[in-house]
Amino acid sequence: MTGRRAWLVYLFAAAAAVAAYLAASAALHRTGFPLDDAWIHQTYARSWVRTGEWAFQPGEPSAGSTSPLWSALMAGGHLLGIDPVAWSAALGVLTLAALGALGAAALRRLVPGKPGWAFWGGLVLVFEWHLVWAAVSGMETLLASLVAAWVLVELLEGRRKPDADLPGATRQIGAPDPLIRGFGLGLLCGLGLWLRPDLLTLVVPVGIVLPAGRSGVGAAVRALGAFAAGLLVLAVPYLALNVALSGEIWPTTFFAKQAEYAAARELPFFGRLAAQLGTPLVGVGLALLPWLAGEFVDAVRRRRWGELAAYGWVGLMAVLYALRLPVTYQHGRYMIPVVPVVMILGFAGLARHARPGSPRFAPRVAGRTGIVLAAAVLAAFFGLGGRAFAYDVAVIESEMVAAAEWVAANTGPDALIAAHDIGALGYFGGRRIVDLAGLVSPEVVPILRDEAALADLMDARGVDLFMTLRGWYPDLETGLPVLFETGGRFSPALGGANMVLYEWILKK
Repeated sequence: MTGRRAWLVYLFAAAAAVAAYLAASAALHRTGFPLDDAWIHQTYARSWVRTGEWAFQPGEPSAGSTSPLWSALMAGGHLLGIDPVAWSAALGVLTLAALGALGAAALRRLVPGKPGWAFWGGLVLVFEWHLVWAAVSGMETLLASLVAAWVLVELLEGRRKPDADLPGATRQIGAPDPLIRGFGLGLLCGLGLWLRPDLLTLVVPVGIVLPAGRSGVGAAVRALGAFAAGLLVLAVPYLALNVALSGEIWPTTFFAKQAEYAAARELPFFGRLAAQLGTPLVGVGLALLPWLAGEFVDAVRRRRWGELAAYGWVGLMAVLYALRLPVTYQHGRYMIPVVPVVMILGFAGLARHARPGSPRFAPRVAGRTGIVLAAAVLAAFFGLGGRAFAYDVAVIESEMVAAAEWVAANTGPDALIAAHDIGALGYFGGRRIVDLAGLVSPEVVPILRDEAALADLMDARGVDLFMTLRGWYPDLETGLPVLFETGGRFSPALGGANMVLYEWILKK
C-alpha cells in the first residue's frame, strides 16, 4: 500500500496508539505528562503568549528550554486555548504518522521491490513503544527523532524522486541537484539544533556522505558549502538567542544536566556505552537485532555508505552520552531519537534476508519465526509501554502537580520557593522559584550537589519554602518543619518518595 491511503492508515494507527496510552493513564489516575520537564515547555509557551517574554518566571528571560522550537510549538495550544496535554498529543499523532511514512519510504529505498514489507515496516515505527511514549510525553523527543531519521534517510542510496508516501513538506526525498540537496540537509540539521543540541551530531554523517561520489574536489566542496550555508541559516539565530538570554551559546540545561550527573561518569566507560546502546533494543529492537546485524554486514560488504553512516551516527550518539550524560532514566529518553533509525535498519534486514516462503525448511522456519517473534514482541511491549506511561503520569500528577497546586492555594504571592523539580511548580504554583537543578537559575550549576553551598544560597536569597522529594537532600532537609507532604501512592510503590514542602529555616 502506498500513497495517500498508506498515509491515512499511518495517521489512524498513530491516533489509535496515542489514544490507547492516554486512556491507560486516565484509567490509572488521570491524564497528564510523564515528565516534569514537559511543564517547563508549557510554562515558557504560556509566558510567551501572555507577555511576549521568553521566560520561565515573569520578568526574567532565560535559556532554560532545551528545545526552543518545541516550546514555541506548545505556544500554539495556549494561543488557541487548547488543553496542553491534548495539544501536544495531537502534534504527537502527526509526528508519529510522519515517522511511519518516512520509515516506509526509507525501506523502499533500502529494499526495492518489496513495497509490502515497507508498508509494514512503517507500522512497526508507529506502534514501537518508545516512540508512542515520546508522542504523549509533552517533550520534543519524537519530533527530534523525525528530523534525525529524515536527515539519515536523505543519505541512503537509491532512487531519487518524489515519494508519494510522505505528506506535505516531506514529499521530496533526495533532490537531484547536489547544491539544493546540500542546502536542504543543512536546513534540516539546523532545524534539529532548535529541537535538541545533540542533533548537531548529524553534521558528521552528512559531512562524510554528502561529498562522496562527487566528480572532483570542486564539486565536493560546493556540496559541503551549500550544506554549511543551510546549516548556518538556522544555527546562527539559535546560538544568538542563547547568547542573548544567558551569555552562553548553549541553553543552561546543556550545562545543568551534565553537572547534575557528573558522578555517573565515574562508572566504567564500556558499561555506560552498553547501557546507551541497549536503549533501542528494549522491545522489538531485540527481536530485530539478528537482522540488524545481518543488514550491517551486508552494507559493509556492498559499501552502502549512506546506510553505514546511519549505523555510525547511532554509535556516535551512544558514545557521546556515555561520555557526557551516561544516564538511562525515563526509558532512556535521551537516546530515543536513534530508535527510528535502528528500527528501519533492523526491519530492512528482516525484509532483505527473511525467506518465509522459501521451499527450503531452514530459511522458511527462520523467516517465519523472525516475523512472528517481531510482531509478538512489538505487541507485548506496546502494552507494557502503555502501563509504564500510565504510572509515569500518575507519579508526576500525584507528586509534582499536587505539590504545586498546594503551593498555589496555601502560600502568598510573594513566597520564594527553592525546588529541584520546577516544571509543574512553575506552571501551577505561580510563585517565584530558586531552581536547585540549575535549569533557569544558572548560578546554581557549579554547586548542584554541594548541599552546604546550596544552603548558603537559599539563605542569601531569602527562601521561604523548600520543595523536594523526601531524602533527595538529606542535609538540607534535616531539622526543617514539614508544611505539606503529598502522600501519593504511586511514587512509593515504584520505589520512590513523596514530595515534601518544608518551611525554610536559616542554616546560619
